[in-house]
Amino acid sequence: MIYIDKLTIQSQEKRLVDLSMSIYKTTALVGQSGSGKSLTLKALLNLLPSSLQVEKKIRSPFVLEKGKSLSFIPQNPFTALSPRTKIAKQFFAPEQRAKELFELLNLEWRLFHEYPPNLSGGQLQRVIIALALVNNPKLMLLDEPTTALDSYLKEEIITLLKELQREFDFYMLFVTHEINLASKLCEHIVILKDGIVVEEGATKEIIQNPKSAYTKELIESSFANREFRK
Repeated sequence: MIYIDKLTIQSQEKRLVDLSMSIYKTTALVGQSGSGKSLTLKALLNLLPSSLQVEKKIRSPFVLEKGKSLSFIPQNPFTALSPRTKIAKQFFAPEQRAKELFELLNLEWRLFHEYPPNLSGGQLQRVIIALALVNNPKLMLLDEPTTALDSYLKEEIITLLKELQREFDFYMLFVTHEINLASKLCEHIVILKDGIVVEEGATKEIIQNPKSAYTKELIESSFANREFRK
């Protein structure tokens, strides 16, 4: 288990995030746009601008270090790589390792020598996931990784992430505004509103017995089919 005992992010005008939470093997951080989800990820990655004051206290069974124990999958695969540079030149790993990961992710090897715009959204997202796996991370941070994909590809990527997490046994913090996606992937859910945790617990329990009106609203907007509540 990874414990974020304290994380505060403050601008000159106000406090943007003030939370504590636990990261289980598969944890979803759920909230509407502007709730502080991406700020939280950037704080963990040490990517926030110096104009913001950040205070954090984390207990982890390993050292959190970007590019080694810590990896990141961004929201939009279409903007994650340089469009004018072949994937081979952006894949910072030995070619044999790249081949292993391409095979694992069912990517044709010829794509390694293509420019990113020549790949579909699903293929590009798999390339991004392959890059995130290069150093066998212990914690993977995912910032709404299915937002730019259609519903079929969303399901495909969620299934893939589930299989990879089981195989490599990394911790996963999955940021999303869609509880229905979180329920398919994560055992634990943290509900974030205005930078504060309003609810946290087992996914099934949160969905079946939400305590806050905000959580209920997220559930109602996320699930078209109410049969899950039965």
